[in-house]
Amino acid sequence: MRFGLEKKIILPYLPIFLVIFAIAVLSARSLDELKRINRSILEEDAYLIQAADKMEEAILAQESYGRRYLILNSMEMLDLFRQREREFNQLADKVTALPLSENLPLQELRTLHARFSELYTGASDAAAISPDSGEFDELAGSLFDRMTALLDLMVQAGEKGQLEKMETANRIGIRSFQITALLSLLGIIMGLGAASLITRSLAGTIRRLKQATEIISAGEYDHCPQIDTRDELGELAGALRLMASSLSRLEQLSLDSNPLTRMPGGLAIENTLSMRLAEKASLAFCLVDLDNFKSFNDRYGYARGNDVIRATAAIIRDAVAEHGGEEDFIGHIGGDDFAVITDVRRYEAICRTIISRFDESIAAFYDETDRARGYIAAHNRQGLQVTFPIMSMSIAAVIADGKKEMNHIKVGEIAAELKAYAKSLPGSVLVRDRRENGPVPEPLDHPTLRVLQ
Repeated sequence: MRFGLEKKIILPYLPIFLVIFAIAVLSARSLDELKRINRSILEEDAYLIQAADKMEEAILAQESYGRRYLILNSMEMLDLFRQREREFNQLADKVTALPLSENLPLQELRTLHARFSELYTGASDAAAISPDSGEFDELAGSLFDRMTALLDLMVQAGEKGQLEKMETANRIGIRSFQITALLSLLGIIMGLGAASLITRSLAGTIRRLKQATEIISAGEYDHCPQIDTRDELGELAGALRLMASSLSRLEQLSLDSNPLTRMPGGLAIENTLSMRLAEKASLAFCLVDLDNFKSFNDRYGYARGNDVIRATAAIIRDAVAEHGGEEDFIGHIGGDDFAVITDVRRYEAICRTIISRFDESIAAFYDETDRARGYIAAHNRQGLQVTFPIMSMSIAAVIADGKKEMNHIKVGEIAAELKAYAKSLPGSVLVRDRRENGPVPEPLDHPTLRVLQ
């Protein structure tokens, strides 16, 4: 499983995220519990206290209206008395519906209130007692005192319930704070520990990569940093190893490259050919040589000869770029000799293009007089005048199909033999070799191309 830098950087925050989540869950539960307690205080205890106060006000009002009714015999006072009676009963019904009503003396309170109401309305035997007698006042006062005492008990029950629930809420708050503080401390410790470990690991890996870079930049391309982490730094170490290997090959190519064309030289050509042959690849090794180049050099000098070499190198590059593939290789053996290693299916198009463009452009390097004559006239060592035709090109192509055992030495020998044969033919030619019983020339489509089979 790949554990990248992004995950490693996020990892120290994971304990903090978990702590935050745990604190959020704990806070939600605590808030829910506190909400339930507050609702209970408001809807039960506070309401009980408020209801008890209103019930006491109701019986006080009843007593006042009842005495006025008995003195004045006023139906209006009786209606007000009944109204307060109904108010008291409604409050008693609501208190009865509360969850804590089981522990309240509501039944006794209702009974006393009923007797109290009947005393003033004459609905019971107690009504026979004269309102003006001391017995009436004593009975009314006794009922009133007992009811207010019961209402005081209800108020005390409400206040006690409030206090207990507030203490419970306080304990919940303290407990939540303690757990939150503990979780926060634990999350910070775990986060710092994970961050320290990961930071130390990343810093060590980066330090080794830095050292490896410095070593490789100093020219020790064989240095291989041992970093096996499954992250971007491990991938970077692998890329660094590949870069070092590529730099090593490039250095070899640079040391071996031809200073005139900047193409890989003979050593690189030999190594590439040996590697392709060892891989049993199907390839064509094309040896390119210019005919009559020495006479041109003698006639016009090395500077113009170098121009021809550079132009030829450009023609070869362009032809391979147009008709070749990414794996094709171009090299400059030296002087006027070049090499192309390509796929068997592409070599003929490449070689035809090289020869065609070379033949089209080479005459422009000659002076107008020599170009008009079609040759260079010169004297040899014996003082005799000899002529050399306009330069042409000979290409020897050796085909390796991967079926036969071949090595770079054998391919070089065959190519040299083919080149010698090609140079004996007039004009620009391509000769190729697929020999079983020796070279046999056979013309191709182009009249200046030949094939040896």
